[in-house]
Amino acid sequence: MGLTTLADTVLRQIETVQDTVNETLFEPVIRVGVTGLARSGKTVFITSLIANLLDRGRMPHLVAAAEGRIEAAFLQPQPDDTLPRFDFETHLSQLTARQPVWPDSTRAVSELRLSLRVRRAGLLAGLQGPRTLHIDIVDYPGEWLLDLALLEKDYTTWSAEVLARLADRPEAEAFRAQVVETDPAAALEEPTAKALAEAFTGYLQAARVSGYYDCTPGRFLLPGDLAGSPVLTFAPLPGAAPGPRKSLIREMARRFEAYKREVVRPFFRDHFARIDRQVVLVDALGAIHKGPRAVEDMRGAMADILGAFRPGQNAFLTQLFQGKRVEKILFAATKADHLHHRQHPRVTAIMEALVRGAVDRARFAGAETVALAIASLRATTEDTMSHEGQQIDVVRGTLLDSGKQAAFYPGALPEDPAKLLAPAKAGAESWLDQDYRVMNFAPSPLTLRPGDGPPHIRLDKAAQFLLGDRL
Repeated sequence: MGLTTLADTVLRQIETVQDTVNETLFEPVIRVGVTGLARSGKTVFITSLIANLLDRGRMPHLVAAAEGRIEAAFLQPQPDDTLPRFDFETHLSQLTARQPVWPDSTRAVSELRLSLRVRRAGLLAGLQGPRTLHIDIVDYPGEWLLDLALLEKDYTTWSAEVLARLADRPEAEAFRAQVVETDPAAALEEPTAKALAEAFTGYLQAARVSGYYDCTPGRFLLPGDLAGSPVLTFAPLPGAAPGPRKSLIREMARRFEAYKREVVRPFFRDHFARIDRQVVLVDALGAIHKGPRAVEDMRGAMADILGAFRPGQNAFLTQLFQGKRVEKILFAATKADHLHHRQHPRVTAIMEALVRGAVDRARFAGAETVALAIASLRATTEDTMSHEGQQIDVVRGTLLDSGKQAAFYPGALPEDPAKLLAPAKAGAESWLDQDYRVMNFAPSPLTLRPGDGPPHIRLDKAAQFLLGDRL
């Protein structure tokens, strides 16, 4: 096994060197990772970004498009034959149908390659022909990214942290009761292990619905073809592993290590470690609506996610000998169309405050970062209406549940993010001076002119940050 692992590692390093040389000397490739926690809008973001790169009429802040230097954009087969293709055409047809619907959430890794033929800029532009830039967009669940933090923990440490975290959560009541009735040192019985894993999975699913973001292991929520396998049949137990031979806790610890080895490490090696630029999508408005605890929980989850990145500059020799690093990170607060544009600077400031520690580390390592409030697909219009003698800024749209038209005012976000983050960090149960609301809007029917992609908010600025320096 040792020789096999060594040979596999050497082979992968050789392939990495070959890919780096080809990309540097011939047709360059930018590999953009897109992640975010549940309901942050990853699928809609990727679909709208691709559609607006194919038809660039709504991309004035993408400089190469505004200058007319992008001559053509076309989709190609993704380079990795082992990955599913991101189903762009189906998702776009859902968003642009006569009665549009939101596409399903991300449930596994997928990939799509978009190639751009771009005229060169500068004094030598007339002496050289257009060049081709390949953009590989990789979509993966944020829940899987949280699993990277497990690589640095053993089973005993992980169990203690999880059991402490869920001690006062009502969603974990059934699982806690089952743990109390279980003797970790007893002999392993597969029905007991399965029942514990199912109860733990039920807690994770309920916790995610309630707005918690620390729901790991991620494959328990999105198991795919691993459903029912031993690698997903474990749960946290009190006590120190490994425990007696053939005991329940010893087997749980073994399966936890197998999960890291067989699931988490391959994901890091095959997908995450190859990312050049990263998009992190956050439903900040949804967390604010759920209250201070949800905001603090999201802040902790974001810290774990961002701690997994390897920020820095992708110089040629650095790529050859140290592997790729994430050289640009975009933090995007999604669903900006749920707010009037006058509040967008405030949600951007809140986003910046949420990820401040990770941003400082990334910038110190040489990576560029930016925070934006975006809407991948605009589903509302803005209006101003009178209420109790005051003029308030509202958004109008079609409610997802009822299909009725409604005007919505979510509440005024504070100019100082500390007014949200401080009570969240202090463990406050609710906001003292404001009730922040959220509404789920359905996508609006679209009438697109030739050359126009779907309407959005600041998606062109996001594209300029991610791709502009290579165009």
